[in-house]
Amino acid sequence: MSAELKTRILIVEDDPGLQRQLKWALDGFEVDCASTRTEAVAVARRFEPAIVLQDLGLPPDPDGVEEGFATISELLRIGPTMKIVVVTGREGREHALRAIRLGAYDFCQKPVDLPVLAHIIDRARRIHELEEDNRRLAESRPANVLDGVIGASEPMMKVCRLVRKLAPTQATVLLLGESGTGKERLAQALHALSERAPQPMVAINCAAIPEALLESELFGYERGAFTGAVKQTRGKIELADGGTLFLDEIGDMPLALQAKLLRFLQERVIERVGGRELIAVDVRIVAATHRDLQAAIAEKAFREDLFYRISEVAVNIPPLRERGADAVLIANYLLQAACRRHGKPLLKLAPDAIAAIEQYRWPGNVRELENRVNAAAIMVEGKTVTAEDLSLDPPTEETGVPLSLREARRHAENAAVQRALAVAGGNISKAAELLGVTRPTLYEILERTSPTLAK
Repeated sequence: MSAELKTRILIVEDDPGLQRQLKWALDGFEVDCASTRTEAVAVARRFEPAIVLQDLGLPPDPDGVEEGFATISELLRIGPTMKIVVVTGREGREHALRAIRLGAYDFCQKPVDLPVLAHIIDRARRIHELEEDNRRLAESRPANVLDGVIGASEPMMKVCRLVRKLAPTQATVLLLGESGTGKERLAQALHALSERAPQPMVAINCAAIPEALLESELFGYERGAFTGAVKQTRGKIELADGGTLFLDEIGDMPLALQAKLLRFLQERVIERVGGRELIAVDVRIVAATHRDLQAAIAEKAFREDLFYRISEVAVNIPPLRERGADAVLIANYLLQAACRRHGKPLLKLAPDAIAAIEQYRWPGNVRELENRVNAAAIMVEGKTVTAEDLSLDPPTEETGVPLSLREARRHAENAAVQRALAVAGGNISKAAELLGVTRPTLYEILERTSPTLAK
């Protein structure tokens, strides 16, 4: 096993032989060892390891499990983000599951199968690094700037960089993305990072207001303009003077009103409904839609000239399914926020929940994820949230989640061999050298995992 960065791992094990074996296998990590709960706590306080490999049978009761459980609880109090992997005998599966309910990340059975352990550690390291990256990002940025935009994937980082670049300008921005991808959050960030931040940002959802009322909501109206207009009322555009107007779901704006909006964008003056006075307004426009506006233009449902006015710069927001591990990162963030909001102890995502989140397509994007996590935070009674608590299907081997130790080993071997062959351009000798095995051994692995490649 190896790691690009020196991730710190604590081994809590009273068997010196197993300690040495694990330490040797983890030569790519910074490894500390402890034989008792007291030693483990001391090391955790000093070094704050990312991952803990823990045996449940510890002195003074090496044949029991309660000392191990007490160690888990104490370590998690010191470092709630530590990923504790319980190393237990085959007969101790029920204890391992109890440990996970207590807050442990995963478990591995004895005798330790190193490829399986490597798979578990790699997953734990990746989740821990994502959580730490997000924590550092949250601490380094000013309050309310890109607040609520959680992610470490390159597609989302690209969007955030673009938002930061656009914010200080006066460009009219069109945010494109599926429902629930966070378009309003990004609109708020564009405003908060701009010179207009001290002035109001006014939002209006073009799809949520009846067509007959939308014009007066946007442009305002004079007293007596229509039945019920008992006083002069300023519209959303006027209220946003000096600031930002966010036109959400602009793709649903009626054609007749699109013409009036286009005139405002060209001349920067408005007339209230029933009025004759031209009112100059200084406002920046940020628009958003989940619709395909090019298709709407082809169907004569959206004006092409308006499209070009509102899309000086278009920002495409990726759906959650295209953001890699962001879904797990966001789920962790939302889970902690939901626990604080509902006054509950902090919960953790169980390994099957993490795998299920990664495999699910999230048609409702972040909004759907938030709803599922919030419901789970309210209903769950243990200390971990499972795939079932999130109303998600349990993970399967086809989605990358091993169903047994044997399958995990085969999965890890196959992944390593496939990568080595890709790097070596299909050359068996070079691939064997990269893997640190002989050609006959590599052929044996190929026969077992990918028979067609061994021919």
